[in-house]
Amino acid sequence: MTSAVEKSVSQAPKPTYILHRTPWRPPVAVAAQGIYVDLENGQRLIDAVGGAAVACIGNGHPRVVQALKDQVDKVSYVYNMQLSNQPAEALAKKLVDSSKGAFALCGFASGGSEAMESVLKLARQYVVETGQLKRKNFIARQMSFHGNTLGTLSCAFHPTRRAPYEAILDHDNFHHVSPAFYKRHRNQNETEEQYVERLKKELDDKFVALGPETVIGFVAETVVGASTGVVAAPKGYFKAMKSVCDKYGALFILDEVMSGMGRMGTLHAWESFGDGIAPDIQAVAKGLGGGYATIGAILISQKIADGIRDNSGLWKHGHTYQAHPLACAAALAVQEVIESENLLENIRIQGAYLSIEHLLQERLTGPNALAAPFVFDIRGSGGFWGIEFDLTGLAAASFNLRGEPLAMAIQARALENGLIVMGMTGVANLEGTRGDVIILAPAYNVTKEEIDKIVEVFVESVEGVLKESAVV
Repeated sequence: MTSAVEKSVSQAPKPTYILHRTPWRPPVAVAAQGIYVDLENGQRLIDAVGGAAVACIGNGHPRVVQALKDQVDKVSYVYNMQLSNQPAEALAKKLVDSSKGAFALCGFASGGSEAMESVLKLARQYVVETGQLKRKNFIARQMSFHGNTLGTLSCAFHPTRRAPYEAILDHDNFHHVSPAFYKRHRNQNETEEQYVERLKKELDDKFVALGPETVIGFVAETVVGASTGVVAAPKGYFKAMKSVCDKYGALFILDEVMSGMGRMGTLHAWESFGDGIAPDIQAVAKGLGGGYATIGAILISQKIADGIRDNSGLWKHGHTYQAHPLACAAALAVQEVIESENLLENIRIQGAYLSIEHLLQERLTGPNALAAPFVFDIRGSGGFWGIEFDLTGLAAASFNLRGEPLAMAIQARALENGLIVMGMTGVANLEGTRGDVIILAPAYNVTKEEIDKIVEVFVESVEGVLKESAVV
């Protein structure tokens, strides 16, 4: 039987020589402008998730396009162990200057996984160069995702993504504590404050069990993205975790590959918590270049910068396309657009309209909403939102999805209806076997009218799947 996903992407048979990441051949995009993407079959789609929370100012912004054209005419490539380049120097300065003192230096990578791999290596380099040779362990969290390299898969704990590689992952130097997912993993009658205290004790206990002098640092996504679907930590969580790191002289490391560079309505996602808890090292990527080029960055605090500068004075890590002139020129232009067009304020306003104050809550959980019994949570901020569904118990018995996860059925129906969203499954439990979430991450320059259309098509898609799957 053909699944909804397969039906949604069916097109005239054409050969493909790509080893795709999907069991079906994805539709082929031929043009894009703003949040709209045109397919070769003539269909126009609204991209409500920026690909994978990447296209933060949409496609085809004239300022970024011109910056790329200008840079091609100047310098298309130099190798960063031989020569630096103007866009890289300017972008690094902008990232440091805009951090309000949180960061002193930065390095570049070609994307999020590479950035996080680089962060892990830099952290180890720092402890070695400062004479802390026993430090070899990282503590991260279950239900996390930090990238698709072997190192970042070892650091993270997403069961289905790790499964094929389990035998070759590093189980000796990467260790895990509970996720910070209060709504799913709190104990009965446990307050948010008590929950944070319990997780703080768990992290402290893990340090003690491993030997505090052996731990390099604690690694966490500021807002968990694709593994649990836009889950922010409870109030006071990061302050508590950092206090444990400080107690034992370990590093506090944040992964903002998905949630950073404006996605939460603040430049850095940790700023949205309002407690001023900045990391020792941080990775960013998706919203940095906005999809115009493949780029990530490693943001380095003054403490780490001093530790390296006072010893070797150099970063003992690199890749061929690190600090690529075209990528840095594109990213610099993207950041200038966000600043000059006041897009962080816009996405805060449009995000509020999209979610709690009006559309999603009203249309999905209101008294007449068909989906209301099956919506577990609507969460997020700025331009980063997750809608979690849970078909369990009697609800599950009332539907026949023919073995297809609800999130994937909704994603497929939305695509049929002209809307791109991101569906994720296995978000409700540690084993990754239950729970479905849809992620919305529109461009920061999205308009109120476009938000209205996104919600209209999304709700239509959700209700269409539920109606068709209901057992009469």
